[in-house]
Amino acid sequence: MGIMIAVNSTDGSDSRFDALLVLSFGGPEKPEDVRPFLENVTRGRGVPPERLDAVAEHYLHFGGVSPINALNRDIIGRVESELASAGIDLPVYFGNRNWHPMVEDTVARMAGDGVRSALVFPTSAWGGYSGCRQYHEDIARARAAVGDGAPHLLKVRQYYDHPLLIGAFADAIRAAVAQLPAAGRDDARLVFTAHSVPVAADVNAGPPADGGRLYSRQVAEAARLAARAAGFDDFDLVWQSRSGPPQVPWLEPDICDHLGALAGSGVGAVVACPIGFVSDHLEVVWDLDTEARDKAAELGIDFVRAGTPGTDRRFAALVLALVGEHVDGRPAERLGSEPLLGSTADGQSCAIDCCRAVVRPSGRPAHSR
Repeated sequence: MGIMIAVNSTDGSDSRFDALLVLSFGGPEKPEDVRPFLENVTRGRGVPPERLDAVAEHYLHFGGVSPINALNRDIIGRVESELASAGIDLPVYFGNRNWHPMVEDTVARMAGDGVRSALVFPTSAWGGYSGCRQYHEDIARARAAVGDGAPHLLKVRQYYDHPLLIGAFADAIRAAVAQLPAAGRDDARLVFTAHSVPVAADVNAGPPADGGRLYSRQVAEAARLAARAAGFDDFDLVWQSRSGPPQVPWLEPDICDHLGALAGSGVGAVVACPIGFVSDHLEVVWDLDTEARDKAAELGIDFVRAGTPGTDRRFAALVLALVGEHVDGRPAERLGSEPLLGSTADGQSCAIDCCRAVVRPSGRPAHSR
């Protein structure tokens, strides 16, 4: 089956990669999926039913369909094409944390297909609990559900500063600027957004000796790199999609609050770049394309949103590059200076203890990474 390269698997045994698993968050694909999906996301977190009802309305606004599964299938199709063009026989599987195809079912199918060891590509570029550690937990849970005969699974490293990702974001920013009225382009404010997390979760993301804040520091580094590549000397970094009780502090400012501050200082045009997101899933099309766009119109600000990199041809090439770091021993390509905490010495993989788990407050379902 496919690529057969000797490696050290997650449990230290000698193994071989013969498949690739794309692992994501999942999302409903019809109205009757919405409530069961949200219950999966929030199980054990004490989220009140009325909060689920409110979030369900966001999905039902779009016909009860989250774009995330379709976007991931498109990514997988392009990855398969890139693999075929490179003459690499590596089957690609698709699994989710919260909705079908569930990762437990996918790993069971992989075992039935004879897969012995696979690389795992998560649709999150980041460190931190939600961006990294939780994917390790997904892997461990799926292997435990399959039991004896489950394939060894190795998650690829964090890739937030990979040149291909940064290049895709930079081109998307330039394309967004071109959508603005010509008179406002030179003075447009570049605003990066990423999913907010509780401040406590960000502080705990990484060893105490490093000061934590792994997630927000990585986001800031990616924003700096993308802004520079797009030709911007200055930019703002804000957050979106926060939830939970108001007394629990989350990363701020919120994008809509920031738009108000920009309007108050005379800014007339904004380019919003969702640096924290791989694809245009629900929290992009609702929180930015709907709520933030409406807020900007209310304030009299011209608002354009840069595209996400998942549909860019370079994203599939990025997946292959990360596979190549394991298969061919290629060096890790990075533009940033932030450490990949918990990575192996060669920067090629992320250890399971890199991002400590934290107790997350109840509220809005976890973000779709």
